[in-house]
Amino acid sequence: MRRTPRIPGWVLVALALTLALGVAVWTTRDAETHPDALDPRNPGPEGGQALAKVLEEEGVDVTIVRSADALDDSTVDGSTTVVVTSTEYLAESTFERLRKQAAPGRLVLVEPSYPVVQDIDRDLTTVGQSDDRIAADCSASVDGLTLEVDNATVFRGASDDATCFATSGGAVLLERPDERLVLFGAGQALSNDQVLRADNAAIALRVLGASERVVWYVPDPADATADEAVTLSSLIPRWIGPGVWLGALSVIALILWRMRRLGPLSTEPLPVVVRAVETAHSRGRMYRRSGDRGHAARALRRAARADLATRLRLDRRTDATTLIDATARHLGAPVDAIGPLLTEDQPPPATDHDLIRLAQELTRLRREVRRG
Repeated sequence: MRRTPRIPGWVLVALALTLALGVAVWTTRDAETHPDALDPRNPGPEGGQALAKVLEEEGVDVTIVRSADALDDSTVDGSTTVVVTSTEYLAESTFERLRKQAAPGRLVLVEPSYPVVQDIDRDLTTVGQSDDRIAADCSASVDGLTLEVDNATVFRGASDDATCFATSGGAVLLERPDERLVLFGAGQALSNDQVLRADNAAIALRVLGASERVVWYVPDPADATADEAVTLSSLIPRWIGPGVWLGALSVIALILWRMRRLGPLSTEPLPVVVRAVETAHSRGRMYRRSGDRGHAARALRRAARADLATRLRLDRRTDATTLIDATARHLGAPVDAIGPLLTEDQPPPATDHDLIRLAQELTRLRREVRRG
């Protein structure tokens, strides 16, 4: 009887790991290829693949284009809705081509960037808004639905614009029927991880799926013309240049104002050299004339503490309590006998005799530590 060969266990484990790796690569391939937020082929949390598939299941013909040339080659008529995400990649020339190509149909801009909004209308402004739930308050197709997102962009425009989902700062949905233009500021409502919150799915289907055909346009930064390419100078505000020149002129004026003479510095000998002992005697006479015995006592105590710390191999910044304890251990004397000599919380000497006696006691203490 012929026996069936037995497959080793490590081979089965390797096959299982290979299969799992293949499934992971297959499921994340689109997310790595199209990582942009709200991309119709991005299955990640911020992608829009779920909405694109639901639109197709509802009978809407979804065509995805990723360049301005591909958009020009696509057919756009009155039954077509052109949906644009990643509007931050739209250059001025690309946006003009977009509006011209989408003119026969309906144009939906999802979270349009501020430059795009300004190209549409200089009177339009955008403001960031954080609201949990926003109810529709209009008679459009989304009436009665509730939008729920973490962050949204609201628009403020002319009074004749049709608006929905109004907030204190503006409206999340702005529509211009004459131009067949829709600005939708809640892009998170179209993402894979938030499309099921509240009525987000119904709102997305009614805003994007109002036509029989959807052309989903994901702009490409390479579509911009050469003079619109982003350079370092284009990112610098216009006032930087004049500001730098003004600052340079101010520095030059300050130098000319403070400058006393040109040429190398000249050295001059000091008129007199004062010895250190004479400086000490002069300072002592000033203390005596002013009668500030407290200041003189503090100076004597500070000098004594610095000398004792050096003799006892301590840091010169050691606090008085630690220094007193170390001095008492070194001399074998009680702390109460040394503390009043080194601490500055003692009352100032009342007479010159008391000040002289303090100086003598400090000198004696320093001498004993030096001998010990």
